[in-house]
Amino acid sequence: MDFSFNLYNSMAADGVCISLKRILPETRLTPVILCIGSDLSIGDSLGPVTGTKIKEKLSGLNCYVYGTLSKPITAHEVKYMNDFLKSTHPESPIIAVDAAVGLAGDIGLIKVAKKSIKPGSGANKKLSKVGDISIMGIVAEKSMFNYALFSSTRLNIIYKMSDIIAEGVSNYILNSLKAV
Repeated sequence: MDFSFNLYNSMAADGVCISLKRILPETRLTPVILCIGSDLSIGDSLGPVTGTKIKEKLSGLNCYVYGTLSKPITAHEVKYMNDFLKSTHPESPIIAVDAAVGLAGDIGLIKVAKKSIKPGSGANKKLSKVGDISIMGIVAEKSMFNYALFSSTRLNIIYKMSDIIAEGVSNYILNSLKAV
């Protein structure tokens, strides 16, 4: 089950929230949010920017958000995070957020799916999968030189996508907390 939303769609944040409601079974456990990326490259900063915004929106609530601008979780740290998340949050669903590369016409799409993320795969890295649900923002065109494209990604795209994802995820969590 995959859902896609364009960052210029005014209903995209609602779409992210509704997608999460359809994908995640009703549970008393609040999902853990893992935002992957680095603030050293604009194209790779979608995760940490989104994590920072989610943390601000859910401030004061019992919700775990890993990967922010002040404490980023890079793709290389995912294998350690998998072990940590399994031992710390054994039953909680994991929502993984990351930047991705795709076709030129897909730049600006936010994809929500009931599958894990394999960070670094756009740069041909062989790293561990993470998450039960993935939220990926396509920020650049896939090519042999993705590292160059990530550094030439427009900050405006990252900022708008992170707003949409943060609002959708936060609304989902706030709604699920009210239902408990």
